[in-house]
Amino acid sequence: MKIPKAGKPVRGSKSGKPIMVLFDLLGRRWALGIIWNLSTGPQTFRTLQSNCDSVSPTVLNTRLKELRECGIVMNGECGYELTAEGEDLFTYLQPLGHWSQTWSHAAKLKDDQ
Repeated sequence: MKIPKAGKPVRGSKSGKPIMVLFDLLGRRWALGIIWNLSTGPQTFRTLQSNCDSVSPTVLNTRLKELRECGIVMNGECGYELTAEGEDLFTYLQPLGHWSQTWSHAAKLKDDQ
């Protein structure tokens, strides 16, 4: 799968608008899980694989390559880590994590009724 780039068609959008390019990248298998796990700090490949519920090495390698090429992840001294842009992205994703907890709790209460 090609690395998504602004101005080029991506899954779900022929316009290549930046938000659609981001959604294409983040919608790929394990992309968000990798970002979420790296938000706690650098991790080696094996640690990251274990923390991502044992994602296959092939998928993990592919996602790390894509995220590196997009400037979200880098290979640092202690393993893979978020770049400054990756950390900035996570600050926008983190509230979605909190929202999802509230949403999930409300859905569970509705199901229990």
